Amino acid sequence: MDPDAFRLALLEDAYEVVAGLELVTPALVLDPPDQPDAEAVTWPGTAIVRAGTPADAFAALHALGAREAALVAADAPDLPPLLIGKLFRALGEAPAAVCQAARGHGLVALAARLPLPGWLAEAADRADLDGPDALARLRDAAPRPGLVPQGPGWHRLRTAGDLRFLDPGLEGWDSTRALLGGHPLLEGHPLST
Repeated sequence: MDPDAFRLALLEDAYEVVAGLELVTPALVLDPPDQPDAEAVTWPGTAIVRAGTPADAFAALHALGAREAALVAADAPDLPPLLIGKLFRALGEAPAAVCQAARGHGLVALAARLPLPGWLAEAADRADLDGPDALARLRDAAPRPGLVPQGPGWHRLRTAGDLRFLDPGLEGWDSTRALLGGHPLLEGHPLST
């Protein structure tokens, strides 16, 4: 399978999850900054943010007028919108909230009130949100416990083996579903029938 086509299908589906949320304005964060193919999956008028770190992305979103924001991994095409909603709800009590990825694949989403408090900006600048210790690093940086609550987790599609976690019964992830339909990686998976 063409890795670029797969990456774009995942991105398009993750973008559609966010764009479909009520009271949420989607934006696309790019690093590296020049990705016209990625920009092409967005709706007209979507803000394009070019940022090298999560802290830079949050700062750019705040400059665009956001008071809260969530960074969502591009490889979670079937993420239930409810999980993002739970992160925003948690921001009523804490400055940040996370949805951790299964099997140590980092974070699926990081939500925060903006502007970021200094400790969180510094931690988000240093932490690898794709790393297995992303949540621990954010919590270690917090001045007191409870400032980075964890919502329900989800999976990311980081390896071919992760495709088994896709549920054909879930709505959405249309681009990924179309790309994978009939693909040999899915032998025996309900999508292949």
